[in-house]
Amino acid sequence: MLGQGLAHYACDPAHTRGRRHAEAPAPTRTDYQRDRDRIVHSSAFRRLVYKTQVFLNHEGDLFRTRLTHSLEVAQLGRSIARSLCINEDLVEAISLAHDLGHTPFGHAGQDALNGCMQAHGGFEHNLQSLRVVDQLEERYPDYDGINLSFETREGVLKHCSQANALRLEAAEPDGVGGRFLRKEQPSLEAQLCNLADEIAYNAHDIDDGVRSGLITLAQLAEVELFDRYRRVAEAEHPHLVGAAMERRLLYETIRRMLSAQVYDVIDATRAALADAAPRSVADVRRAPALVGFSAPMRAQSSELKRFLFKNLYRHPQVVETTGRAQRVVTGLFAAYVSEPGEMKPRFTRQAMEGEPSVRARAVADFIAGMTDRFAAREHERLTGLRLLG
Repeated sequence: MLGQGLAHYACDPAHTRGRRHAEAPAPTRTDYQRDRDRIVHSSAFRRLVYKTQVFLNHEGDLFRTRLTHSLEVAQLGRSIARSLCINEDLVEAISLAHDLGHTPFGHAGQDALNGCMQAHGGFEHNLQSLRVVDQLEERYPDYDGINLSFETREGVLKHCSQANALRLEAAEPDGVGGRFLRKEQPSLEAQLCNLADEIAYNAHDIDDGVRSGLITLAQLAEVELFDRYRRVAEAEHPHLVGAAMERRLLYETIRRMLSAQVYDVIDATRAALADAAPRSVADVRRAPALVGFSAPMRAQSSELKRFLFKNLYRHPQVVETTGRAQRVVTGLFAAYVSEPGEMKPRFTRQAMEGEPSVRARAVADFIAGMTDRFAAREHERLTGLRLLG
């Protein structure tokens, strides 16, 4: 074991690969703790409170947003990391940063912006999250971005195409794009954040879906992972029957479902670690993915995801609303490409610097940084159409 109870295969802040701009160490915090603090104080992090998870901001005060989702991912990630003796601070930093580049209006906004950017390299929110922490935040006098450690930046970039990885590698040799070219795994901490993200959104989307009235407990009876723990909850708490107790039953079922998934990840990952026997972070990178569900839990989680896709994400009410949200994004893109002076001065300057792809990327950066309500207001200002809220 290393310091602070870390396993040999955990990321140790004393051995970080460092920052792109060298800085003296902090006297009271590790590098990963500094990363977490910089993320929490960033403008992009605060904007997440008004960015869609599934339901748009104006549709209700208690639905999850990108901010509350990120907090739930961090909570789950830290709980699992502690049991696996990997670095909790790094897990928290990655979890809090993983959605910083997400557009307004959730995946609908991302899809719309990606469509607008097809002739200019496309748009992907993981890559945009890296762009936010490396370039778009303006908080320090001597460099752009917030200068996070390599390990946090690597965890933020969960997915990357070959073309984008080549561009990243050209700009930063042996940087965060390199592992995609070498077909290596990221750190255990990054692998864990990816799975904690999935566990969190499956659980809270059930909660929000039932709260919205778009899915029901009766429908969820067809999902084994949910229904098993609903039946256990009812058996142990017979008074949780009837409409008046439905919300308590829902919470108790989700709580049990979450606990089962967490324990499954811990057990399955410990078994994978025992088989692979990594002695270092380098060994982890060369091994197959080590953090994961058992095969039965993976099958049940996949069934739940299919249920949510069919019954919630593709519900006619959600599709109608997100369709209007996509019209907002495409309308904004067209307006700003035509009149870049309508953007904030920083993005206007970037848009006027050169070729069409430079202008388009400046517009994409500006739109991606918007909250739901700012995007809707801007679209109404520029087009005279009120499509949302």
